[in-house]
Amino acid sequence: MQILNDKSYHTISEDIARPIEGRASRAWWIAFGITLLATLWGVWAIWVTLRDGIGAWGLNKSVGWAWDITNFVWWIGIGHAGTLISAVLLLFRQQWRVAINRSAEAMTIFAVLQASIFPILHLGRPWLLHFNLPIPNQYGSLWDNFNSPLLWDVFAIATYFSVSLVFWWVGLLPDFAMLRDRALKPFQKKIYSLLSFGWSGRAKDWQRMEETMLLLAGIATPLVISVHTIVSFDFATSVVSGWHTTIFPPYFVAGAIFSGFAMVSLLLIILRKVCKLEAYITLKHIDLMNTVMLVAGSIVAVAYLTEFFMAMRSHSEFEKYVFINRATGDYAWAFWTMIICNIVLPQLLWFKKLRRSIAFSVCVALVVCVGMWFERFVIIVTSLHRGYLPSSWTMFSPTWVDIGIFVGTLGFFFLLFLLYARSFPMIAQAEVKGVSGQVSGLRYQGTDVREQVSLNSYLLTLTSPEELLVTVKQLKQEGKEIQEVYTPFYVHGLDEALGLKRTRLGKATFLYGLIGLFFGCWLTYFTMIKDWPMDIGGKPNATFWQNLPAFIPIIFELVVYFAAHLLVISFFIRSRLYPFKKAENPIKKSSDDKFVIQVRDKK
Repeated sequence: MQILNDKSYHTISEDIARPIEGRASRAWWIAFGITLLATLWGVWAIWVTLRDGIGAWGLNKSVGWAWDITNFVWWIGIGHAGTLISAVLLLFRQQWRVAINRSAEAMTIFAVLQASIFPILHLGRPWLLHFNLPIPNQYGSLWDNFNSPLLWDVFAIATYFSVSLVFWWVGLLPDFAMLRDRALKPFQKKIYSLLSFGWSGRAKDWQRMEETMLLLAGIATPLVISVHTIVSFDFATSVVSGWHTTIFPPYFVAGAIFSGFAMVSLLLIILRKVCKLEAYITLKHIDLMNTVMLVAGSIVAVAYLTEFFMAMRSHSEFEKYVFINRATGDYAWAFWTMIICNIVLPQLLWFKKLRRSIAFSVCVALVVCVGMWFERFVIIVTSLHRGYLPSSWTMFSPTWVDIGIFVGTLGFFFLLFLLYARSFPMIAQAEVKGVSGQVSGLRYQGTDVREQVSLNSYLLTLTSPEELLVTVKQLKQEGKEIQEVYTPFYVHGLDEALGLKRTRLGKATFLYGLIGLFFGCWLTYFTMIKDWPMDIGGKPNATFWQNLPAFIPIIFELVVYFAAHLLVISFFIRSRLYPFKKAENPIKKSSDDKFVIQVRDKK
C-alpha cells in the first residue's frame, strides 16, 4: 500500500513532530478544558464513594453488579483493539497498520487505566487492594482463591496492561530519539533523552528490536484473546440465567474487537483532521477499519441469534424468561437500542461509498460505542433484576455518583489522549519511513558525504537505503572495516550485507516462558494445595491435577508475563540501553533522514 506520494524522509519527521513542537491550537485548549472539567467531576464522585461507601451508587441486593461492572467490561473492550492492531497485524505483515498502531496502543493503555478504576472502587475498601496479590496477609498464610474468575481478571488485566505498555514503549524508542535530536530547548532535549534510553539506531540494535517486536507480537496475540475470554468467565462460570453459557468467551472477544476498532476509528479521524495527517491516515485506512468493524459486528449479530436460539431450545424456563424479558420487559428500551446500534446500522458498511465517508464513519463509530455499552448493561442488569425469587425482583437506576464516575473516566481518557498528542509521536515515523521506502519505491539522488574522524577512520553519510546497501557491499569488497552503521529505520537486507548473526532472543524468550510456567505451577500448588488447602463444597483441594483447569488462566498469564518482560529486559541489556545514556550516533540526522557508515581502513 502506498502511504506517501512524494514526501521525503525529512518531511515525514517534520509532519509527525509538528503537533509536538508547535503551539497548541485554540480547539485543543477548549477540548482540554472540557475533558478536565469532566475528570474533576469524576474525581469528586470517587471522593463521595470513598467517603460514603458504595451505598452512594444505585446498587441493591439483587443488582449487586450494574453500572460499575458494565463500565469495566466496556473499557476493557475499548482497549482491545490497540494490541490487536499492533500484534496480530504485525504478524501478518499488514503494512496499513503503521499509520495507526501507535495511537491504538496508547488508547489501549489509557482504556485499561479507566477500566481498573471500577473494580477497585467496587471493593468497597480500595485501600485493601493488596489482598488481591498472591502474598501472605496479616492473618497468616491465607492466600487468594485461584479458583475464582475474579482473581483471574486481576492477573489477566495486569498482564495485559504491562505487556501492552512495554510493547508500546519499545516501539517508541526511535521516535523519541528523532524528537531528542530535533529538540532545541534543553529541558525538552533532556526529557526525550531520558525516554529514548540512548537509542542511536545502530544496525545491530535495529535487528534486536525487529526480533523483539515480533516476539512480543507472538506473545501478545494469545494474550489479546485470553483477556476478554477471562472477563467473560466472570459471567459464564456462574449459575445465573442469561450468563451460564459457553458462547460467552468468543462472543466477548468479538464484541471487544468491535467496540475497540470503533473507538480507534473515531480517534484517528479526529487526529487526521486536527493534526493535518491526511497523507498518513488515508481513506484507505478508514475503509479497512470499517471493514474490520463490519466483520466483527456480523460475528456479534450471529452471537446474539445463537444465544437467543439456544435459550429458546433449552429446557430451562428461567433461561427462556430472561431472554423474553430482555426484549419485552422493563429494560426493553436498552435491548432494542443495543440491537439497532450493533446490528442494524453497522450493516450499512457493506456499501463502499459509506465505508469511505468520513461523516458516516464518525457516526457509525459513535453508534457502535454506545451500542456496545448497552450490550454490557443488558447482559448484566437484565439477568440480575429478575432472579429466581419474585420476592427479590427489583429495578436498577444509576445515581449521580454512578454517572459522575463514568463521565470522569471518559474525561480522563480523552484528557490523557490530548496530552499524548502534544507530547508523543502519534504515528510510528520509523515504520512509516521503512514502508514508504519499500512500497512506493522512493529514490533519493544525492552524493555521499565523507567526514574524517581520525587518521584512519571516517564517516560516510548517505541519503537512501538503496545507496546504503550498495555502499556497504562496495566497502566490504574493498577490504574496508565497517565499524558501525546508523540508520533512521530498519533497513531490510542490511543484516545480510553486514554479516550480522541472528540474535538468541527467541531461545531466551522460550526459556523465560518456561520460568513463568514453573513459577505459576508452583505458586498455585503451594497456595491452594500445600500451604492452605481450601475446602470448597466439602471437597478439599486434594491434588494439583484435579484443580489444573482452574489454575490454567493464572499459569498462562504468568507465562506471558515472564516471557514478555524478561525479553524486553534482555533487549535493553544486550543493546546497552538505559535511562540518561548519551546517544552515540555521530551525526544527529541519522535519526531523521541520513544513513551513516563509520569506516576504518585496515592496516
